Amino acid sequence: MDRPTRSPSEVRTAASVGHSAYSQTLPCAPSTAGIARERVRDVLAIWRLGSLAEPAALIVTELIANAARHTPCHEIRMVIVRPTATRVRVGIIDREPSRLPTLGQIGDADESGRGLLLVDAIADRWGYDLIGPSRRPSAKEVWCELFTKGDE
Repeated sequence: MDRPTRSPSEVRTAASVGHSAYSQTLPCAPSTAGIARERVRDVLAIWRLGSLAEPAALIVTELIANAARHTPCHEIRMVIVRPTATRVRVGIIDREPSRLPTLGQIGDADESGRGLLLVDAIADRWGYDLIGPSRRPSAKEVWCELFTKGDE
């Protein structure tokens, strides 16, 4: 999963030549969220979906925070895909398929544990996919979809 960090101009080039996806390998650390937010905003601006940039940036921040907190992974892969003209999918892939995301029950006094609740409130859909053979998956992708106008 080694891949150098892409600059915004490389993002523009990759997205502007007809590709409907972008991915980047990043360190699995909370500090990675800033880079990921920039890339999400860049890609969505190129796709002329700026109205989805802030919700997608918040979602990617929460997904990275969860991966950094709940997995021992050193790297993650951020994926931004446009599966249809009216949907954008943002995902984080990590190599810890045994640690699945769940919506937790939290109390008013709890200081953490609200990330997936926030994602659930913002995203139109979210879930996870295991990657690899069904008996021994090697990774998982936690993804969220945002719908553009007309696909709600």
